[in-house]
Amino acid sequence: MKKSLLLISMMLVLPTLMISCATTGELEKVQAEQKMIDAKADQALQDAQAAKTAADAAQVKADAAKVKADAAKVMADETSVRAESAIKAAEERERIADEKAKKADEAFQKSMKK
Repeated sequence: MKKSLLLISMMLVLPTLMISCATTGELEKVQAEQKMIDAKADQALQDAQAAKTAADAAQVKADAAKVKADAAKVMADETSVRAESAIKAAEERERIADEKAKKADEAFQKSMKK
């Protein structure tokens, strides 16, 4: 009875153990898949770092362009103010010249009446 019980339990235990154990080939396959996944993850990380570097470089260029644009705007505003001042000065000189011309014309007319 003991022998048959031992035999029956061995018949049940051995196949169970054999089914649940991984073979060397299966382990190598799993390790190869794991290495492949690690390589893909490393490549994805490198790609992400490269993209971040490119984005940072683009941000630096954008910031530099903004600084240049702001400087150009300031220069344009200053030029506009100078131009307005020049226009006002020219208008004032024109008004003074007109007044002098008018006085000269009046003086000429006065002298012609005499």
